[in-house]
Amino acid sequence: MDVGGRVVVVTGGAHGIGRALAERFHREGAKVVVVADLDLDAAQAVAAGIGGAAIRCDVGEERDIWALVNETEKRFGAIGLFCSNAGIAQFDPLPAQAAGAASAPNDAWQRSFQVNVMAHVYAARVLVPLFANRGGGYFLQTVSAAGLLSQIGGAVYATTKHAAIGFAENLAIMHKAQGIKVSVLCPQGVDTPMLRSLPPGSQNVDGVLTAEAVAECVVQGLAKESFLILPHPQVLDYMRKKSEDYDRWIGGMAKLKRNLDAGLVDGNAKKS
Repeated sequence: MDVGGRVVVVTGGAHGIGRALAERFHREGAKVVVVADLDLDAAQAVAAGIGGAAIRCDVGEERDIWALVNETEKRFGAIGLFCSNAGIAQFDPLPAQAAGAASAPNDAWQRSFQVNVMAHVYAARVLVPLFANRGGGYFLQTVSAAGLLSQIGGAVYATTKHAAIGFAENLAIMHKAQGIKVSVLCPQGVDTPMLRSLPPGSQNVDGVLTAEAVAECVVQGLAKESFLILPHPQVLDYMRKKSEDYDRWIGGMAKLKRNLDAGLVDGNAKKS
């Protein structure tokens, strides 16, 4: 897919990966980039810099997604690429406060499902009929390598991201014949406010990329119309190892957790 001349929507577009995507799509010649975010002031600042438009949107609310699509199409024409990029990272309480994969409170699970999963469902619910009537359209969904692998200390995050992958697969399978295409963006560490807010030890990943580097990978992935876009290519190797020997992979992840726990004791997390 070439975004040149197309109407593009980027949710979570005010910061981090979303901002980098909006700026890059503008440079790629998009007709207009609509920057959607809860932080309207920041969204307006990004939009002003690229000659785009800003719309306030809480992606966890279905009515906001419908309003975003309707306003965009009324003002600018048919959406060609919808980037469901907004997401939240809810991590388990620290061991000193609570323990276990189920330790996060219910409201954390519910809000994460709304933003990390249902936002994709809401976007598809409104756009699939429109795309189908036009002979096609494109969804780019920012997920995470945590949706393919896992996230130590982040049961809520990993679970909702796995669910997002499952929905994206179904969306791609069910609507391929209608010309509807889907890509999922699954990076590991990216230098964004979200990464910098994570608990100590959560940032031990195989290199932290800039948001701009991720946007470059997205442009390349869209050009190939690849379902899976991996800015960190080593994730593919980890996926293979996981599928080849699940028990060994679980054991390796448990060992990594022990190493991270040991690092946290002295306040200096170890890399493994």
